[in-house]
Amino acid sequence: MTRRAASALAIVATALLGLAFAGPAQAEKLIVSVSNARVMVTPNYSGGELVLFGSVERDNPAPPEQFPYDLVVTVIGPRSDMVTRRKERKFGIWINMDSRQFLMVPSYLAVFSNRPIEAIAAADVRRRQQLGITHTLLTQRIGTDYADVVADDQFRTAFVRLREERGLYDEDPAAVKFLTPTLFRTGIPLPAEVPIGSYEVHIKLFGNGELLTQTETSFEIAKVGFEQFVANAAKQHGIIYGLLTALMALATGWMASIVFRRD
Repeated sequence: MTRRAASALAIVATALLGLAFAGPAQAEKLIVSVSNARVMVTPNYSGGELVLFGSVERDNPAPPEQFPYDLVVTVIGPRSDMVTRRKERKFGIWINMDSRQFLMVPSYLAVFSNRPIEAIAAADVRRRQQLGITHTLLTQRIGTDYADVVADDQFRTAFVRLREERGLYDEDPAAVKFLTPTLFRTGIPLPAEVPIGSYEVHIKLFGNGELLTQTETSFEIAKVGFEQFVANAAKQHGIIYGLLTALMALATGWMASIVFRRD
């Protein structure tokens, strides 16, 4: 046997030995779905709830000590610019003293998990993965600078609090329920003033404090009825819509002058 052949056999033997002692692959995969991919909002809409459900699939059965899993679900609504103002009472009148503009921040933000996020992952992982409202990037315009600030910044705190009071920002550490070790569900509450547009749903699976896998899905909130017709007309036929609005205002004024005219 030549030296080259002996070396080749040694490499093959080493590879086979490594495979013999290596454990089976344990890659996880998330399969998720929402109960309704398109929510229709009518003029008398008073709120509702979607259900996100899914399962964890593995290439091979997990050993008992591998469980339990942790799951963090983040729902992000349409983004837009918003302003938070600080008011002070001067001479009996509330006056806007200062303001801060938030740039392209979520109009709706909800974070759901099966237990407190602090218990799921370490601080550096939470920051890197933007887990929870505290670690979600909310960019502000501060003078000529654009940046996020510390979580206890007064404008950031006020902005989040006001959104929470309206049901548009929410964080619930017990919303995700594992029905079995691999089957889960959570509700997604939609308040009466839920913003119209597309929503992103980010699902992240953790084990022993580490991110194992993640996936995404989405749904849409859409208006129906006369309000949607008016909104579409204003957006798609702006000039015609403006002229018709002006004519309607003139006609209304003319009719009012006739009805309430004093002879």
